[in-house]
Amino acid sequence: MSQRVWPDGRWHYRRSLASRVALLTTMAVGASIALMALGAFMVMRHQMQATLDESLLNRAHKAAEYTALSEVTVAGAPAWMLGAADVRVIFISAERGLFSNEDVPFRLGKPELDVASGVAPSSIRTLSDGNGIHYRVATVPTDNRQALVLAQSLESQEKILQKLGTVMLVSGALGVLAAALAGWAVATNGLRPVRRLAQSVERNAATENLTPLPVEGDDEIARLTKAFNQMLGALSASRDRQRRLVADASHELRTPLTSLRTNLDLLAQADTDGGLPADARRELLDDVSGQIEELTTLVGDLVMLAREEQPEASVATLDLAEVADRAVTRVRRRAAGVDFDVRLESWPAEGDATGLERAITNLLDNAAKWSPPGGTITVRLVSGVLTVDDQGPGISAADLPHVFERFWRSDESRSMPGSGLGLAIVKQVVDQHTGRVVIGASPSGGTRLSLSIPGITASV
Repeated sequence: MSQRVWPDGRWHYRRSLASRVALLTTMAVGASIALMALGAFMVMRHQMQATLDESLLNRAHKAAEYTALSEVTVAGAPAWMLGAADVRVIFISAERGLFSNEDVPFRLGKPELDVASGVAPSSIRTLSDGNGIHYRVATVPTDNRQALVLAQSLESQEKILQKLGTVMLVSGALGVLAAALAGWAVATNGLRPVRRLAQSVERNAATENLTPLPVEGDDEIARLTKAFNQMLGALSASRDRQRRLVADASHELRTPLTSLRTNLDLLAQADTDGGLPADARRELLDDVSGQIEELTTLVGDLVMLAREEQPEASVATLDLAEVADRAVTRVRRRAAGVDFDVRLESWPAEGDATGLERAITNLLDNAAKWSPPGGTITVRLVSGVLTVDDQGPGISAADLPHVFERFWRSDESRSMPGSGLGLAIVKQVVDQHTGRVVIGASPSGGTRLSLSIPGITASV
């Protein structure tokens, strides 16, 4: 069965981590063994060759010291007389060439004649006969333009090297096999904590159980477990916020929906019984219209909070003073019993004008809601910081940390209209513009809300 070839050479990523570790370990050990075996073989071969060369040259120089060497050699003296029982002894002359009684199975050539003629001090090389047998041939000069040649067969040395190569090959194969087994064992045992962690995470994902995993030790697995626990904590907090948002939204939607249903039931019953007086019917319809507007505002606030980011197309260069002025104009129309003291300096910035206007409107609505009849709301925009001061009762220190939470309402505000989403929207819009919103006490005794948005430098 042919193996599937994955695009861009990533087929090995389909293997398990343990098999990849074992495979890489085997390849690394196999390469190391191959390099070591090759190096040892080459060193051994070179050492044996050097030893043989040194021995042949020493024998040749000692034999060349005998007088009347050519006569002894031609006469058929045995090789042991020359201290060379394991070699062939050959005698050559620069003029006559080969003139010994040795049966030479190989062909001598120029290197040996150069030694006999005195051109080269000595010569040693490897020659072979017609049967593939190799000889190491050493040549040294003698008197009268002659040279002595000693040749020793390399058959025994080659057999030793062949046996050595076989032993190294078998040992290397066994070493690679042992490395593969050891790599697999190490990978299997070393990755056991990873498998346990994976099983725990899969179990948590299947059961939606976000309980933190136990952390053991202080190694990389422990760090990975801590990272998973941080992720589980973030998921748990997000799920809690989602559940709280759904519960709070259903609670906030239930009240206007119940009132709306009650009013509609009254209208239907009144129409069945002959109808309501015109004033009562108009009042009831105004109440229904107000409840629908409250529902619309609440749904819009929820949609606003559900948006993680503003659309990129809505971001443009704007003047924060113009945006604030439009928000003041809008709130001034619906808060007729409150005065506004407004001073705005120009502040160029980049952002979503609609979102910023909504946030500033929420700040002003909050100030108008808490200001007493005839009170004054002070609005200032200086160096990119917009401050809104009211003359209300202020916010207690215990309530300050919760002001920007969704659907949070203080005990004093539960009897007032609103859903508790206005300041949460302000916080989200400001965060999206990398700005800052701060709440504190106003010098006039009420509440001060400060909003700041980074500006842009005018091009020269």
